[in-house]
Amino acid sequence: MLPCSLQVMELIRCIPLLLFLLFVCGLDHFIFTILFVIQNHSFIEYSYQASHHLSVNVMGTSLMAQLLRGTIGALNTSFESEVETSNLVCLPRPTAMTRQQYLNTCLPLVLLALLCLAQVYPFRLRRAIAAFYFPKREKARVLFLYNKLLRQRKHFLHLQRGRVARQARLPPELGTVVMRWCRRRWPRLRRFLRLKCTLCGTPETPQHQPCPNPDCFALYCESCWRVMGATCLACGPADPDLARESSEDEEEQGYAG
Repeated sequence: MLPCSLQVMELIRCIPLLLFLLFVCGLDHFIFTILFVIQNHSFIEYSYQASHHLSVNVMGTSLMAQLLRGTIGALNTSFESEVETSNLVCLPRPTAMTRQQYLNTCLPLVLLALLCLAQVYPFRLRRAIAAFYFPKREKARVLFLYNKLLRQRKHFLHLQRGRVARQARLPPELGTVVMRWCRRRWPRLRRFLRLKCTLCGTPETPQHQPCPNPDCFALYCESCWRVMGATCLACGPADPDLARESSEDEEEQGYAG
């Protein structure tokens, strides 16, 4: 249980990195799309044409008229201008990330997730190394775990009795009540709304034995029903000491595991 939970916790820690990576990639694609639209639809070309003519005519034949024609006449000009320009230099030139670049960006996160899944195997080397240097300690550890497993198997039925007794005293959830009502109202839905064995949790099959009490919805598989002596634990007489002791045993075993 511990290595599996450790793997799950490590994978959960990778979720913020995954969300951040998705956000960055999405933001990059969004910005590229905006710049690409601006580049294709914001091109403007300007064309400017102008002509200028200046002509000064001085009439007369006097000395002053001749002098003015000689000086002011030099100002007579005539030119035409045509200017064409555009905002092409100011337009953005975005470059989209290639598929290989996206793959190179996501590859470290994939490797990190694989390491989180594979780290349990290097952790097993710690026990092998410790067993190589401390064989007596390893033998004592194996004997302790073996005896603990035997005790758990011996008290399994006792723990299950207490668990069923505690669950029987708790009010059913809304989803459980709705499923029971549907099963009772429409018996054909039982093949889809299947229950589980109260003890071992195996899915319902035609061989499962329901509780004879019509007010009890407990269900047992064939082997559990035979082990329990054809008696239901959920609707039987409540034993508070049994429920309390089994709860304490479960907490102790969970802490030790």
